[in-house]
Amino acid sequence: MPTLLHIDSSPRTASVSSGLAAVFVRAWQKRNPEGAVVHHNTTLEKIPYLDEATIESYFTPAMARSEKQKRILAYSDKLVDELLAADVVVISAPMWNLGIPASLKAWVDMIVREGRTFEFATEGVKALTPAGKRVYIFSSRGGAYPKGTPSNAFDLQEPYLRTILGLIGLTEIEFVYAEHQSGEPEAAANGLARAEESIAALLA
Repeated sequence: MPTLLHIDSSPRTASVSSGLAAVFVRAWQKRNPEGAVVHHNTTLEKIPYLDEATIESYFTPAMARSEKQKRILAYSDKLVDELLAADVVVISAPMWNLGIPASLKAWVDMIVREGRTFEFATEGVKALTPAGKRVYIFSSRGGAYPKGTPSNAFDLQEPYLRTILGLIGLTEIEFVYAEHQSGEPEAAANGLARAEESIAALLA
């Protein structure tokens, strides 16, 4: 049975990024009626941020972990298991202050785990996430940061997500942007229309 992991990160009920992701997820469900969707909203669910006890538990060898440390890691293990089991990953990531919401970073910190999704090897970092997973990232942005322009230097979102997800083996990534969402109504509508066209192309 195919599984889609859907990660939202905006707290807004009218979130553009969440709305775009939902369009894709609904289309996937129609094509995979027997499939399963696992959904989280990292902000509304208050994904925990790393603290000292969690970090110490991460770096304690599995066989040496106390019962308390195992309990501490139980939630992170659940999130990692969901990621490893998914065939498709959908992430909605509004651009906040040129990057991603803090709660989405908290989810990243829960699933980028040495010994679970990556390990250090003699040749460097070795990804442990099974190959072939497709990742679709939907983002609303106040402006536009096209490649090859000076404004692209302000895009701290796509480079970070490509790098950190690539480190654990998620390299087949498609980005869909709704740009100019803080601009004039016409510009915002055009940006949303282009994003919807991109989704249609992905589903064609």
